[in-house]
Amino acid sequence: MKDRKLTKMVQMAVLSALAFILILLIRFPIFPATPYLVYDPGDIPLLIGAFMFGPVSGIIMAAVVSALQALFLSGDGIVGFAMHLMASGALVGVAGLIYRRFHTRRGALAALICGTVAMGLVMIPANLIFTVHAYGVPYETVMATMPFTVGFNLLKAGINSVVVFLIYKPLSRYLRPQHSR
Repeated sequence: MKDRKLTKMVQMAVLSALAFILILLIRFPIFPATPYLVYDPGDIPLLIGAFMFGPVSGIIMAAVVSALQALFLSGDGIVGFAMHLMASGALVGVAGLIYRRFHTRRGALAALICGTVAMGLVMIPANLIFTVHAYGVPYETVMATMPFTVGFNLLKAGINSVVVFLIYKPLSRYLRPQHSR
């Protein structure tokens, strides 16, 4: 029993570290009109973890990665931490919850679609609140860029979800705790 818990903690730590490394190595803007919206594949290991261990574990890993990103990369502090956690947390939390209930290929697809939509929806009020109040960007400016923001979040989550859909099953044979003894 203790070995399983330790194995799970180690695998979660490795997936979190991999997510942070991906954030460090692969970053680029998608829309020229909003160069501050930067794509990274960091949610891929988080989604894999949420599928393997459930939504709570996925959110815990998202919190760890969000904290690392806020401390070492973004310079946005607590606001950056909160926004990253809300985005990634919505994606992995919803996807992990649905996949836990419907543990099939079709369930994985539904989970990833719903997680993508959740991320897009959660980030609308998050941007309206944090960008306006914490960063002091005028409400009108935030609203004018909202189509890019929503599109970015849906595209980022969608790309990461497609990758997870394609690689999760082949990888899961090697990542499952019962196979790592």
